[in-house]
Amino acid sequence: MSFSIKRLLPHVLILIGFVVVSLVYFSPVLEGEKINQSDIMHYIGMAQQQKEFAEATGEETYWTNSAFGGMPTYQLGAKYPHNYIKKLDLTLRFLPRPADYLFLYFIGFYILLLSLKVDFKLAALGAIAFGFSTYLIIILGVGHNSKAHAIAYMPLVLAGIILTFRKKYILGFIVTAIALGLELVANHFQMTYYLLLLVLVLGLAYLIDAYRKKILPHFFKSVGLLSIAALLAVGLNATGIMATQEYVKESARGQSDLTINADGSPKEVTTGLDKDYITEYSYGILETFNLYIPKFMGGGNYEDVGKDSETYEAYIKLGASPIEALDAARNAPMYWGDQPIVEAPAYIGAVVIFLFVLGLFLVKGRLKWWLVGGTVLSLLLSYGKNLGFLTDFFIDYIPFYNKFRAVSSIQVILELCIPVLSMFALSRLFNDFEKEEEKLKALLFSAGITAGLAVIFLLFKSALFDFEGIRDDQYISAYGQAFMDAVIEDRKSLMTSDTIRTLILVLLSAGTIYLFLKKKLSENLVVVVFTVLILFDLVTVDKQYVNNDNFISAVKVDKPYQPNQADKEILKDKGHFRVMDMSSEGQRKPAKAAYYHNSLLGYSAAKLGRTEELLEFHVYKNNMNVLNMLNTKYIIAEDQGQIFPYTNTDANGNAWFVSKLKVVADANQEILALDSLDTKTTAVLNQTVQTEYKLKTTYQVDSTASIQLKEFKPNYLKYESNNGNTGLAVFSEIYYAHGWKAYIDGKLVPHFRVNYVLRALELPKGTHTVEFKFEPQVVETGSKVALASSIILGLLLLAGLFLEVKKQKA
Repeated sequence: MSFSIKRLLPHVLILIGFVVVSLVYFSPVLEGEKINQSDIMHYIGMAQQQKEFAEATGEETYWTNSAFGGMPTYQLGAKYPHNYIKKLDLTLRFLPRPADYLFLYFIGFYILLLSLKVDFKLAALGAIAFGFSTYLIIILGVGHNSKAHAIAYMPLVLAGIILTFRKKYILGFIVTAIALGLELVANHFQMTYYLLLLVLVLGLAYLIDAYRKKILPHFFKSVGLLSIAALLAVGLNATGIMATQEYVKESARGQSDLTINADGSPKEVTTGLDKDYITEYSYGILETFNLYIPKFMGGGNYEDVGKDSETYEAYIKLGASPIEALDAARNAPMYWGDQPIVEAPAYIGAVVIFLFVLGLFLVKGRLKWWLVGGTVLSLLLSYGKNLGFLTDFFIDYIPFYNKFRAVSSIQVILELCIPVLSMFALSRLFNDFEKEEEKLKALLFSAGITAGLAVIFLLFKSALFDFEGIRDDQYISAYGQAFMDAVIEDRKSLMTSDTIRTLILVLLSAGTIYLFLKKKLSENLVVVVFTVLILFDLVTVDKQYVNNDNFISAVKVDKPYQPNQADKEILKDKGHFRVMDMSSEGQRKPAKAAYYHNSLLGYSAAKLGRTEELLEFHVYKNNMNVLNMLNTKYIIAEDQGQIFPYTNTDANGNAWFVSKLKVVADANQEILALDSLDTKTTAVLNQTVQTEYKLKTTYQVDSTASIQLKEFKPNYLKYESNNGNTGLAVFSEIYYAHGWKAYIDGKLVPHFRVNYVLRALELPKGTHTVEFKFEPQVVETGSKVALASSIILGLLLLAGLFLEVKKQKA
């Protein structure tokens, strides 16, 4: 027992160290403060209604009316029954956010390197190098939590796969099933998809190795076990995956029924996103050097160049006061790359890159080619439209690649692979697989390449680069060429200072290794030196972009919005209606209206596809007939800085009877018909709907006919109708076939879509109670699968422990 404790003690101490480092970096969390994340502020606004419903009723609603007229909550943090893998995830994320994600970065990468039989000291160093990679810190600063969440579990999934291929079948199977289950909990399928691409590269490396070593049966046995583990992981997350799969077909990321755009031009027919949208954030080929030199291309869009800058002097010459000039210099347009917005460079670290290059010379075999293959694939795909032939091939022919945007984010793969090979370089340096002469030769080549590159940039930067950005013309128009010349000088200065910084770090790294090879430094001291170098290298850059200034009081984070006078006036109305916020505040904070009201707008890339199309064709063009049919009772407007609620007295209300149906042939005609449709008397529908439900085209509506909303919740609406004739009722609620069910006097009846997005049903004459209930079958089915998968995993875990104990006793 003492031996086991002795073996475990270093790992326990390292885990404690990870906790301490995570809390120290994000130290304001110890004072109860929270990080101010813009994306999370939007999320809070969008999810407020479902949160309030859960607090009031103890139940979960899977539909919200608070944004985009109504949408499922599947991508808004919906909680599902029997989601036990989520409970495990919450247990692992016991630290305050965002320290919890930093801790997950560390622990996942540490386990990956241990699974590769790397010494625990180097595994801890590698975890630090991975966790503090600038991009991984930046996404925490802006609130890309689900992305960070998914990235954090990537190394753990790889660890399970590698353990399985190392013939640790039981342990590998269990780790893979749990880790992939946790990966899917993060609900960021783009990151999981990129992980799959890396796994395929890994699998190819193992296949080639198995073929050469004539151990193909072992390879296919491992693949079989991993396939079962993957199925089990999917089962653990069945509800979320099934709901997302069902919803994505109806969302803005699914295939549209339209063949025209809002301006009348032909619409590109695609099963995924528009190619320009996918490649909008394409990494510039020259930006590759940002991985090695942080401000090679200026850093982020806006950098603080301070008082001793050419930009500051340029503002002074333009007539700005010293205070104004200093303020402007703190947000100087330094970035000169190809992307529209860059918060910070995707810096991996000069020290880590140097060790990676060293690994290219020292490391041999399938591991090297897997890591190099993943790195190269990731880098080339991140170029997007800047390497169009490859990107177009993947968009057109690789399944699901066209479902994701911001192709530059695939660099998370190289940000994982490079630190792994870097630590293997040190591992090979410490062992006796290579002779000292070979190690010295590798050191000479790696130092020559990395340091030489820095020297070339220092000597020839003005001849190699023009330092001109894609928005420079705007600044020239506003401030003149002299101003831009000053900005360019500061861009050159940033590159020069950071290149010198990189060169110094490379020389220190190379010197440390040289002293080790000459027996002047011990292995442990080398690890200490590289720990200091990597922490200094990465943390000093990270702190420029995410630091204590990003934290504010927890109260402001938890309740990021304050009602203005318009909000207060609208909140006095306890009815059920929609609000469209057109004020400047509403533009800056697009989810604010959703926080307080049933908003017609919002903030989400996963809104319903038909809703987005309706917005583009009509709402953004202020088509009042469409605003009326959506029951937009209030429009928050602004005049000379004063925000006020405009009351739309022409709103159609919650439901109404129409006298005519306008039948059209397809979706194009359906959405175009709304341009001049009198939505109070007429509804437009697709001819396939009329045929399916055998609907009449005219209905008699007399003055006594009425339909009134009596009760409403996000997932339930109750109406009372009275009509002397059979009538067609239109409801100002968004149609969604997968869950909303209609009942007349308690009996389930069919309802259908009219006016492109709304619900309608035929009501018999007389007085009736109409109810709409959101009862998604996918949640019930998925929950049963998740429960069964959890039980199976639990039994397999117990069986695995039993077999391991039995093996130890034998």
